[in-house]
Amino acid sequence: MKEKQADRKIVLFTQRVEIVEAYQERRDCADQRIAEFILSAGFLPVPVPNSGEIAAAMTASLRPAGIVLTGGNSLVRYGGNAPERDETDRQLIGEAHHLQIPLYGFCRGMQSILDYFGETLTEVSGHVAVRHVIRGEEPETEVNSYHRQACTGLKGGELVAVMTAEDGVIEKVRHRSLPIVGTMWHPERENPFRETDRSFLMRLFQEQEAAGGKERKDL
Repeated sequence: MKEKQADRKIVLFTQRVEIVEAYQERRDCADQRIAEFILSAGFLPVPVPNSGEIAAAMTASLRPAGIVLTGGNSLVRYGGNAPERDETDRQLIGEAHHLQIPLYGFCRGMQSILDYFGETLTEVSGHVAVRHVIRGEEPETEVNSYHRQACTGLKGGELVAVMTAEDGVIEKVRHRSLPIVGTMWHPERENPFRETDRSFLMRLFQEQEAAGGKERKDL
C-alpha cells in the first residue's frame, strides 16, 4: 500500500478566497471533498495558493500530471472581489497551454477557461442548487448546478461545446486540440462521487500523450 501511495502523480488544485473582515485577512480555502475526489481518481492532490507567481513556480517545479481549477468566487469582470484568484487561474491556464499539461476546470474553473479563450459569460437563472439534464456529444445525463453566470454561445474559436442544458447554457467544453476541459457541475458535491467523473479525470490526466494534437472528443 505504501508503495502504491508513493507512486501517485501530483495534481494541483486551486482554492477559493474567503475575506475575513474581523481579522483583515484574505484566506485561501477549499472544500475537503475536492482533494478527496482527486485522490479517488488515483492522484496526489496539492493545493495552490492564490498567487500567480507561486502557481507558476509550483507548476515548473512539480511538473504535475494535471491541474484542476475549482469553484467559488466570480471573476472580477463579472462582479467578483478576488483579483488574485483571477491571476492564479490565468497563470495556470497559460502554463497548461504552454507546457501541454492537462487541465480540468469546474464551475468557476470552466468560467475561467471560457474567459481565457475569449468567450463571454452572462447572467442566467434557474441554475443555483438544482439538478438538470444535459445533452450533446456524450450520453444524456443529470448533473448538479450551482452557478449564476454561464456561457450560452461560443464564438467558434478554440473551444467546442460538448454538453448543453435545455435552456441553452453550455455545461461542458473542450479545447479543440489541447487537453483542456471544463464542466459547470461540481464533481466533488456528488456523494458518492460519480464513476463517470472519476474515470473522466483519470483519462484526461493519464492519456494526454496518446491524444497528441488530435481533437479530444472522448473527454
